[in-house]
Amino acid sequence: MVDNTPGADMANEPEETQEVATAPAKAAAPAKAAKSATPAKPAAAKAAAPAKPAAKTSKAHTRRPGEPSATDGADEPRTGRRKVREGIVISNSMEKTAVVAIIERVRHPRYAKTVQRTKRLYAHDEANDTRVGDRVRLSETRPLSKLKRWRVDQVLERAR
Repeated sequence: MVDNTPGADMANEPEETQEVATAPAKAAAPAKAAKSATPAKPAAAKAAAPAKPAAKTSKAHTRRPGEPSATDGADEPRTGRRKVREGIVISNSMEKTAVVAIIERVRHPRYAKTVQRTKRLYAHDEANDTRVGDRVRLSETRPLSKLKRWRVDQVLERAR
């Protein structure tokens, strides 16, 4: 025997299809009050619909697409290494801060000549023992101030 009621054919379909099929009916609910011509769902179709899960009461952070979850890297150690640079101290007049010049030699893309590029990095020197002209090794760290993101690891060669 075939049931020809409007919601009877939906009772045998999978859950995803039922949710998709009921979404337009929910959107049309305000319009139903305005238009009395829209037929109401039969009671049998309402009873066959699965119960909805309870709404979350706490404002827990939901993970966005592409954002790592808390359990993704829990078992694995971090693979990223902190950057290490070597340079020459060009200023130490600030307390616990040294300005270090990093000289990088790169090949010019068009003329193929080796060009020197200098970067000035502000580095944290906890012991305040660096002097102008010292060769030092820096390692990357968390931001310590507006400009300081490096830490003096060791003095490689003292200035004469």
